[in-house]
Amino acid sequence: MNKPYSFNIEQMNGIVEDTYSKIINECENLKKNTNCPNEQVVALLSVIASNYSIATEKNEN
Repeated sequence: MNKPYSFNIEQMNGIVEDTYSKIINECENLKKNTNCPNEQVVALLSVIASNYSIATEKNEN
């Protein structure tokens, strides 16, 4: 079973907020430069998320 994890306040106001902002900006750049719809961005983010999900499952076994 996964042990619960939470970012601390310093991380939330620092690296987490910064990473979130960068991801949003890059998604907007992708849309601007390719004219792709939001659904394509969501599909890309889903693929990226699935890479982390798989890595987590492999590490647990």
